[in-house]
Amino acid sequence: MSKDIGIDLGTATVLVYVKGKGIVIKEPSVVAIDKNTDKILKVGREAQVMLGRTPGNITAIRPLRDGVISQYEVTLRMIQYFIKKACGTMIFKPRVIICVPSGITEVEARAVHDAAINAGARRVYLIEEPVAAALGAGLDISGPNGHMVVDIGGGTTDVAVLSLSGVVVSESIKVAGDKFDEAIIRYVRRKHNVLIGERTAEQIKIKIGSVWPRREPREMTVKGRCLIQGLPREVRISSEEMPDALEEPISAVIEAVCSVVERTPPELIGDIITNGIIMTGGGSLLYGLDRLISYATGIKTRIADKAVSCVAIGTGKCLENLSFLPDESINISRQGDGRL
Repeated sequence: MSKDIGIDLGTATVLVYVKGKGIVIKEPSVVAIDKNTDKILKVGREAQVMLGRTPGNITAIRPLRDGVISQYEVTLRMIQYFIKKACGTMIFKPRVIICVPSGITEVEARAVHDAAINAGARRVYLIEEPVAAALGAGLDISGPNGHMVVDIGGGTTDVAVLSLSGVVVSESIKVAGDKFDEAIIRYVRRKHNVLIGERTAEQIKIKIGSVWPRREPREMTVKGRCLIQGLPREVRISSEEMPDALEEPISAVIEAVCSVVERTPPELIGDIITNGIIMTGGGSLLYGLDRLISYATGIKTRIADKAVSCVAIGTGKCLENLSFLPDESINISRQGDGRL
């Protein structure tokens, strides 16, 4: 018997859900390749530690950018690796559900679909991230009530209003966790004349990142290269600097949320005011972002339990209904059959 699996193919992290087992894999979407032989050396966590540290013949890359495939062959081999790791020895090919951003084009969707088929899937279904996130957060989106989800991943922020198992209004922007890291790198360079790497910026974001004043400010020492002397240098960075550092990407996220609220039908706005906005994805854990969205929209906002895993859990719930889906359906978020 084949295993049905759900894949949250994120720009930063890949989560794999196996029917009957739950989430079995959670690893960075990084691949290390030997440029001389074109051979994949490491995938996931083992490849991530190589980022920025590889010799000339080895390159550690992230094959997904802004939520879509940027390097097809590498992505195909990465999906192959995760399917094999999740399923072990397969007699029958698995059916696979993969999450995609709500703003994905038909060409991009077909690329994801074909990559999974070529990687060994028997049948592939795509589901938009806000729909999977809502299901994973425990929302009942099958009824006529409106629910609003803000899913902030590594490459994209997806904002959507859902009702009757479908997307009513949505917006997908290529501003999320990666852009937060880039903003921190630019800020440290501009303010402290020190160049830091992506992994250091991510650590700053996780440990002291904030967009709302903390009761007790936090500080962190980071190491980088002084841009004036070209020598190693340590600097102390405070959480009080973070709202300034993150102003540009956070403003884009707030604008996207407000844009969706403005375009939401009046009948559903009442439901959203009652139900509130729910946030999912790793980017939603940035300190104070829920309060900032609540302040900007006037709608209570909360972070879902297991926010990072919501999309993968949502694909798992969809796996229960695969037998109801027509074989030719590709993007099941747009089927509108009410069976999600």
